[in-house]
Amino acid sequence: MEFDQNRAAKPFDVTLLDMVRGTGRAIKRWRARRETQKILSHLSDAQLRDIGLTRHDVCRKG
Repeated sequence: MEFDQNRAAKPFDVTLLDMVRGTGRAIKRWRARRETQKILSHLSDAQLRDIGLTRHDVCRKG
């Protein structure tokens, strides 16, 4: 097997449009997590416990 046969046809098949779309999706996910965290932070500890979360879970980043 020669070297050329073992090489990928397009090693970097990512376009600028792909990168822009990926960035847009990442921003949407970040906003959704931020909104969820904001909503959950307004719940009481008892309400959080009812849905299986703690205050620490809500405040934790990531």
